[in-house]
Amino acid sequence: MAETKVRFGILGCANIARKVSRAMKLAPNCAITAIGSRSIEKASQFAAENEFPASAKVYGSYDAVLDDPDVEAVYIPLPTSLHLRWAVLAAEKKKHVLLEKPVALNVKELDTILEACESNGVQYMDATMWMHHPRTAKMREFLSDPQRFGQLKSVHSIFSYVGGPEFLKDDIRIKPDLDALGALGDTGWYCTRAILWANEYELPKTVTALPEPEYNEAVIRNDLTRILGCATIARKVSRAMKLAPNCNISAIGSRSIENASKFATENGFPATAKVYGSYDAVLNDPDVDAVYIPLPTSLHLRWVVLAAKKKKHVLLEKPVALNVKELDAILKACESNGVQYMDATMWMHHPRTAKMREFLSDPQRFGQLKSVIWSRAYFFSLIFDFVI
Repeated sequence: MAETKVRFGILGCANIARKVSRAMKLAPNCAITAIGSRSIEKASQFAAENEFPASAKVYGSYDAVLDDPDVEAVYIPLPTSLHLRWAVLAAEKKKHVLLEKPVALNVKELDTILEACESNGVQYMDATMWMHHPRTAKMREFLSDPQRFGQLKSVHSIFSYVGGPEFLKDDIRIKPDLDALGALGDTGWYCTRAILWANEYELPKTVTALPEPEYNEAVIRNDLTRILGCATIARKVSRAMKLAPNCNISAIGSRSIENASKFATENGFPATAKVYGSYDAVLNDPDVDAVYIPLPTSLHLRWVVLAAKKKKHVLLEKPVALNVKELDAILKACESNGVQYMDATMWMHHPRTAKMREFLSDPQRFGQLKSVIWSRAYFFSLIFDFVI
């Protein structure tokens, strides 16, 4: 006996709807019955590009989809600011709701959506795909078994993709009037959902957000200035220096004294910190014991060797050199001049890392290392999967 198919209508032509509609076409219990957009031309183009069945109706409005008696359920991939309106209207039209994430701008809106669905006797489902995958149920089974997994102590969750210049300029997810939750609602939704899911939805006692987000021009700005000697990473490192009991910021140098002065002011440098309009001036300062070098990698060899010759200890931002030969020259300069060299891969120097090493080295607690998956992400994502 053939499985009964749920007849879906789609509101809008968002990019994510391309993937979801493809899944709908592959699913044995689903049929695409209609699609609506603000213009019938756009809806027709979307249906053609994504090879909708010939029987799928094309409408020039969202209301027309909701008024179609052949539509049983609607998939809503509209901007988050429109979810409340259209999810409630869909429920009132007795259409089941599959709602794209983030589902609402706040809890109050979500409560209204859920109440509308419940009072009208229709099903509600969010479109966080991985949550509805059979693999997720298996993961839950594994996490819930103390014999196989143990006790959950921490969760590290990353979701990333590359947002290019056009994305930062035009995408709805960075426009506050359309998707005001920004990165938190988009990629952060997955991370937050995964953490809560792993912890049986127990809410955290505290939440910490890192400062210095990157905005597009619709909000504040998207052009983080990259200045030699005043790199963005130097903001974080200098903040750590100010907090460290055994460290003092004595000077900063850039190719212009204006840039150096601005950087020192913006980052709350002590009034005693000297400001220079060149890198050489920092190296020539007798009060400077060590230098932190966050310059472009192509300049590392030159300035580290000069710093070593000036008897300054070196903290070098990663990547430390363009190749092994350059690194060897850097290390040789430091060694021959009797100064310390340290790379600025921060996590390597954290006490937690020593604890991790202690744990990994204990076969009774860890066992045998078989594979390593390592991910580092921001707008660019890099994932290593290393199998032994």
